[in-house]
Amino acid sequence: MSQVICYCDLDIKSNTSSHHTDLCGRERLIVRRGQPFNIILHLKPGSKEFKPGDTSFTLIVETGPLPRAESDTKVSFGLRDPTVDSEWSASASHGPSGNTVNVSIDSSPNAPIGVYYLTLDQDGQKTSLGQFTLLFNAWCSRDAVYMRNESKRQEYVLAQCGQIYRGTHKRIKGKPWNFGQFEPGILDICLKLMDENPKFVSNADEDCSARRNPIYVTRVLSAMINSNDDRGVLVGNWGEITDGVHPGKWIGSGDILHQWAESGSVRYGQCWVFAALACTVSRALGIPCRVVTNFGSAHDTDANLMIENLYDENGEPMSHGDSIWNFHVWVDSWMSRPDLGSEFDGWQTSDPTPQETSEGVFCCGPSSLKAIKEGELTKKYDAPFIFAEVNADVVDLVRLSNGEFVKFSGSTKSVGRFISTKAVGSDKRHDITHQYKYPEGSKEERQVYEKAQHHNKVQQRGEEPGLRLKIKLANNMIVGSDFEVHAVLTNNCLEAKICTFLFFAKAGGYNGRKGESCGYTSDKVEVPSGEERHLSLKLEYDRYGSVISPDRLIQLSAITIDKQIIHYHKVEKTIVLDEPEIEVKLVGEATVNQLVTAELSMLNPLPEPVQDCSFTVEGVGLTDGKPITARYVSSIPTDAKASVEFSPTSAGSNVLLVNFDSDKLKNINSFINVVVKE
Repeated sequence: MSQVICYCDLDIKSNTSSHHTDLCGRERLIVRRGQPFNIILHLKPGSKEFKPGDTSFTLIVETGPLPRAESDTKVSFGLRDPTVDSEWSASASHGPSGNTVNVSIDSSPNAPIGVYYLTLDQDGQKTSLGQFTLLFNAWCSRDAVYMRNESKRQEYVLAQCGQIYRGTHKRIKGKPWNFGQFEPGILDICLKLMDENPKFVSNADEDCSARRNPIYVTRVLSAMINSNDDRGVLVGNWGEITDGVHPGKWIGSGDILHQWAESGSVRYGQCWVFAALACTVSRALGIPCRVVTNFGSAHDTDANLMIENLYDENGEPMSHGDSIWNFHVWVDSWMSRPDLGSEFDGWQTSDPTPQETSEGVFCCGPSSLKAIKEGELTKKYDAPFIFAEVNADVVDLVRLSNGEFVKFSGSTKSVGRFISTKAVGSDKRHDITHQYKYPEGSKEERQVYEKAQHHNKVQQRGEEPGLRLKIKLANNMIVGSDFEVHAVLTNNCLEAKICTFLFFAKAGGYNGRKGESCGYTSDKVEVPSGEERHLSLKLEYDRYGSVISPDRLIQLSAITIDKQIIHYHKVEKTIVLDEPEIEVKLVGEATVNQLVTAELSMLNPLPEPVQDCSFTVEGVGLTDGKPITARYVSSIPTDAKASVEFSPTSAGSNVLLVNFDSDKLKNINSFINVVVKE
């Protein structure tokens, strides 16, 4: 059919209207992923009538300089009904006249964002149909940036003007800002910014493929908005300014971005300008974003979650890296966090102002607000630094003549005040402090701070938060059975990792002591970014049966070692093997001062006989305060059975406890409720 196509109408007006991209103009097709868009194929006069059931063709979409199917930057798909909603698909129908074909294309909600080229292939004959730009889609429930509330989507994706708050916590003043994400040329500049980032320069294929992930894109933007490590947009200056533009003079993002596109890094910016630019670029690419101001913002240089003010014996301040800013501005972006777990979905903080390096680059975030609020500082990225910004304690120390430092005052409430952003649908200030932290001085806030201190110390000992290690257990782990457990290593870093992977099991006791080994395996694995590797360990009764304690505890330990950067990660899990069930059945009714029989039985779960077996029962008001034991001496290959008689001493509801003991199975317990009649 490609030979008979006269031209392709991308139906820009209709598509951009339904995709909320009409503010970008009508010069080209801009659509959001995970949502269908329509094109109209005009056939040459006299061509064969199109028959959807008979005519077949393939559509090809490509993005990036090196489109590859393996990287999902090149996808081929034919006409069919969409069956898998995570893939590209297309359907076709007759147009109003016989010479047009309407084609509906549904993009994957996980597709990389960027400029795509669209080609039609019929029997090897290829025809270019044009190009389109694909953005993140906050309106698509399958997109990682999906935002349920329409008024919030209007504010955090579509609003081109806003307020940025500055001043002090006692005098907060809004500064109007023109984000201008839909102004002519801005989207192209935002895409150019992605193409200038060092990760694209070093590996364009990998970078373009990773643009499916708003976590990755946000982190790249955090680095590229400042110019410290790369050809980023803005140069920071907090000193005397004798050249360039003073940060206070900027009122919008457009001028800065155009200057950067034309002549490179722009001078100068400070935190609110960096944040405003990040908001513009995020919204332009489709990521919901808000600008946030933190009053009394801590800059913790030594990562101890404390701001130490040092003084000499004369009360004069001593130079030190820690500081507290009157205010500091960053951005929150809305997205899911499959790398952390669904409980950490939602707003994610990132900070493009160059303060400290993260993984060797001046960037910060994205870090989940939920992780910050709960003190989960092992959750990437840069949670300890952001936590300190809003919740560090302040300590005043005096240095004595002998060199000793003595604390003389401090505060737990002066950091992180009146955290503010523009309200949805109005220019009023919205206080979001509660989203970042519990009320200052509350029991919850202090508990979170103490937990954060603990997490931070653990993390500083060398664990790498970009690698996530967990242990998965089998469903049925009854004593006597063989089963497999799995260590799962997930690489949430932006580059591949090569690690030595160890997984071993030891018998354990409830007092924490470890016994003999009962399983071990190891491997050397390469884990690409965003992928995971499993290491399985089979625990066999032949190995663990003779070494486990009566508590039936097995201590599992998984360790990864990255010798290149001398990082380690370790996770442990203690499992208690399931015990067999004891069936307890009363024969007849229980009546005060009359004998009643309890029939007891238990299947032997072990692949070998057990010996020296006994059942013991006991119950208040049932056995006169004494245990009653029925013993065996002989072994049982499959099951154990016994009958026990007792005479209840008091009426009412009582509990009969049952215990089974043997040479190889101990501490097997059960109970039954017994209602005793008068």
